[in-house]
Amino acid sequence: MSTPAFARTYNQNHIPRKYTHGKRRISIYWTWSYPWESQRDPTALENRFSTMTEVRTVLWPNYETPEYSAAQFLQGIAGTLELFHRSTLNFQKIVEDVTDHPVAVFQRIDQGGFKLPIDERILADTDTLMVFGLDHILSEQEAAPEEIAALREWLKREGTCLLLAPHHDVGFTNDLNQRQIEYRHHGDPLVAPNQQRFGQYTRSLMKGLGVPVHNTYGLRPAVVKGTKDITPITAFRDLDKLGLLNNVPTLCFHPHLPHYEITDKTSKSIHLLARQPIDLDRPHPFTTAGNKEFNCLLWMPPNGQRVGDILLVDSTHFTTLFGVNESLKNFWRNLTLMQ
Repeated sequence: MSTPAFARTYNQNHIPRKYTHGKRRISIYWTWSYPWESQRDPTALENRFSTMTEVRTVLWPNYETPEYSAAQFLQGIAGTLELFHRSTLNFQKIVEDVTDHPVAVFQRIDQGGFKLPIDERILADTDTLMVFGLDHILSEQEAAPEEIAALREWLKREGTCLLLAPHHDVGFTNDLNQRQIEYRHHGDPLVAPNQQRFGQYTRSLMKGLGVPVHNTYGLRPAVVKGTKDITPITAFRDLDKLGLLNNVPTLCFHPHLPHYEITDKTSKSIHLLARQPIDLDRPHPFTTAGNKEFNCLLWMPPNGQRVGDILLVDSTHFTTLFGVNESLKNFWRNLTLMQ
């Protein structure tokens, strides 16, 4: 844990960023209720985040430093939520270096119990809104009609981009044998073996905005044989008019990434930009059905009244929890410089 270069503030009102031509103002919106998530029963085997104690146990000795001791760092589920916040700091720094604007970070319901729906308070000084869908479905986070309307109006503004990032949906079946197969496929002991389902809020946004996508499963990417390096994506670069994949051969390795299923197979409104090869040595219902890759990056170009872009890519690709390399940093820069 490095010492921040600047003093950190907390529990302050957002200070709007002034518009600068050619320099995007990027905002992150965590869809969770921090109190609901952090106060889940740690004895439950499903639909909760790990406690920090569990993280330290599984990843020992990575967090065995004074900075992560109980005297200085939260040891329950709240500590793990704070790891997510910290994991985006490198991304935020690159954005600020490129744009001279800080990344604004919002939560649907924060540590202090303040609820913040998506409205003009967020949208007025935002050009790219990144909606990180890490709310457990059980928490029943739903976008209100007013939020859908606010986003529709915002997307009429030139230069806007809505990035939707619903996370995985592991164990959505009542079949315990399938749940066990899914668990063995991703192999992550920090994901409850029973069920971990995310993304109700982003699903409600997609429904309200007419985005024909459903986040399903949690799939383990293939690695280059004999290494721990993730296999390069299958990129459809001829469709990548935004240049998001320039100098981006790989994204982030994470053992349970969502497949973004396009639910309207006849739709011409959405473009598949990249797929990720799956680890075929670990059985999974998705690969048993004949699939060898999953959809990992989608783009909906401007259409009709909507002049803004809509992207779909998992939030893990903007964190450092599972490593970062130049390819991933290039992806961050490409998104930041998107025209």
